[in-house]
Amino acid sequence: MPDVLTYDLQPRAASFTPPPGSCDSHVHVFGPRERFPYAHKRGFTPVDAPKESLFALHRVLGIERCVIVQTALHGFDNRVVEDAIEAGEGRYLGIALVPADVPDAELARLAGAGFRGVRFNFMAHLPGTPVEDVIALTRRLAPLGLHLQVHFESAMVHGLGPILARSAVPVVIDHIGRVDAAQGPQHADFIALRALLRNPLFRVKVSGVDRIATQDSYPQGVALARILVEEFPERCFWGSDWPHPNHTHVPDDAALVELLPDIAPDAGLRELLLVRNPAAFYRFEPLRPA
Repeated sequence: MPDVLTYDLQPRAASFTPPPGSCDSHVHVFGPRERFPYAHKRGFTPVDAPKESLFALHRVLGIERCVIVQTALHGFDNRVVEDAIEAGEGRYLGIALVPADVPDAELARLAGAGFRGVRFNFMAHLPGTPVEDVIALTRRLAPLGLHLQVHFESAMVHGLGPILARSAVPVVIDHIGRVDAAQGPQHADFIALRALLRNPLFRVKVSGVDRIATQDSYPQGVALARILVEEFPERCFWGSDWPHPNHTHVPDDAALVELLPDIAPDAGLRELLLVRNPAAFYRFEPLRPA
């Protein structure tokens, strides 16, 4: 079976230009496998999506900062993200995958290498960790300035939410909580997500409108993202989710950028979403002239 192509090899420029200093707060890198082998236990095998392709995409889109999230494809071997952070010259930071019993020394090393948090998955297609073990780990993350990022099935918000509220560090929720946008804003899962976000411990990525809604313009996903950005303007980040692993189709990254004026309908909201929120939360260095 051939490797799966998950992204556009020749991305186009978007008709909307993000404000200076904009951050793509959720992407991944895959390979090259000659240097960074894929994990033996993996759900699929994509074509390589190396840092060079990511950097080129961001140049085309006008994105100046980025947060790279380690994926199960490379497991707990975070070298692929660490390599991209080093090449990114302060404009690229990372989120690691670690076991709950990761040594303190390794956490400190990751923090020193430009990682700002650790991610745990609570998804049917990915290996999981007991949430109580994750909460215990957060007490060791706190002294290092590392936060917790979580990716869960939407129905899990009801059970996981009260437990995650005991975290010793901020909690970032991926992809609008993976709610089903077709159910609309009155669905119980989205209501529970909004309730969580009233707790200042929580933040959310309004990434993945293309995952929670149907193809084309993704209007239902955009509508939910806009509600969150308007209700919690200082708690939201945006990300493209490039190179779109485990997806139903290959999204057009320029089209995702072109949705930003609908997600954040005025310049002030876009400045918070794309520039100020990620700059402060992820502690980016001041931008230097290119």
